[in-house]
Amino acid sequence: MQKRKLSALLLGATIASSGFAATDIEWWHAMGGALGEKVNSIVADYNASQDAYNVKAVYKGNYTETMTSAIAAFRAKQQPELVQVFEVGTASMMAAEGAIYPVHQLMRDSGQAFDGDKYLSAVTGYYTDNDGQMLSMPFNSSTPVLYYNKAMLAKAGVTPPTTWEEMETVGEKLLASGAKCGFTTAWQSWVHLENMSSRHNEPFATKANGFGGMDTRLAFNSPLQVKHISKMGEWQKNGIFSYSGRRNDGSAKFYSQDCAMYTESSAGYAGITKNAKFDFGVVELPYWAGEVKQPSNTIIGGASLWVLKGHQTEEYRGVASFLSYLSSADVQADWHQFSGYLPITTAAYNLTKGEGFYAKNLGTEIAVQQMTTGTPSENTKGLRLGNFIQIRGMIDEALESVWNGDADAQSALDNAVARGNKLLSKFEKAND
Repeated sequence: MQKRKLSALLLGATIASSGFAATDIEWWHAMGGALGEKVNSIVADYNASQDAYNVKAVYKGNYTETMTSAIAAFRAKQQPELVQVFEVGTASMMAAEGAIYPVHQLMRDSGQAFDGDKYLSAVTGYYTDNDGQMLSMPFNSSTPVLYYNKAMLAKAGVTPPTTWEEMETVGEKLLASGAKCGFTTAWQSWVHLENMSSRHNEPFATKANGFGGMDTRLAFNSPLQVKHISKMGEWQKNGIFSYSGRRNDGSAKFYSQDCAMYTESSAGYAGITKNAKFDFGVVELPYWAGEVKQPSNTIIGGASLWVLKGHQTEEYRGVASFLSYLSSADVQADWHQFSGYLPITTAAYNLTKGEGFYAKNLGTEIAVQQMTTGTPSENTKGLRLGNFIQIRGMIDEALESVWNGDADAQSALDNAVARGNKLLSKFEKAND
């Protein structure tokens, strides 16, 4: 770590001092808890590495609250230079052309060395335009994996499931061994519809999941998606699955050892490492073996950093300097190893591997391997849908109706698709 800090300081030292008071750069973010503490540490190290710019990291609440705050601030002409926006807000940010300063253009205008090919394509593809130019800077990209309690699975005499077919058998044995539930989940739509679809190369929406145009329409009510949600509804009734909430509320049931397994973001690694009082393991997200012989890659979640217009040239030079610092191999490797988020550059991945981190911390490479499985297709690149925040809310309502036994999977998903398509049509007309 000392070498890494020294390297970061040397990087910062190349930034010339203006000889005047440091230019302030405001960064609004949504990282709370252990991740928020790490963000503050990264910013403090950057500020100490040079004296031309002073980045102020401001926590604005969860992802939705942070994006909403930024929109309101922009309308009031009080926007920060930099804001963290979760992946479901990407289409909305892209449509706000007058509000954003594309990262590739910012870096060029500011004279910063920038090569988009050095970033992992599985990550950057989500945040590029039709010409492959990066519009925002990936910062915390993650993908869902399966965490498991080693002692609880050993007591039940089972190994972590590779397939959803195995999940049923493993869950039954866990319950028989005294576990209160087999597994719980975080981010139910992201894991069990969006990524489940990608894992099986199944479209979540038309038009290449929205990448092909704004006239996209939802398609997550196919037989495969209905099968998966229907089975989870059965598991909710018999205890194999236990619903915990729309975000990452399931962590409490995993930490308390009520549930032996937990489908969660790879970025849950930092929180689990800090809070779990037991040995845990990490494996890939299961797939339906009866549907595919070889699963496809999962897609990313997390967020990227968007630069907002309305500021001075010197402030943008500071933003470009800070983004270069964040992308450096040392900083990215450290962030990746601490958090469980994906390394955004090949250099950061190679550095982490070369240091022996994956060998010493088994399971931590799972997310990278899962993301780079096979050749990405139009169904596995990601999702780019307008009004996706509201659509996610509708999906949550639909899934909860299945877990509560108020609706069957087919009717619940049909209803969510119909409601969501109205929002997509509204977004299309507003940005025509």
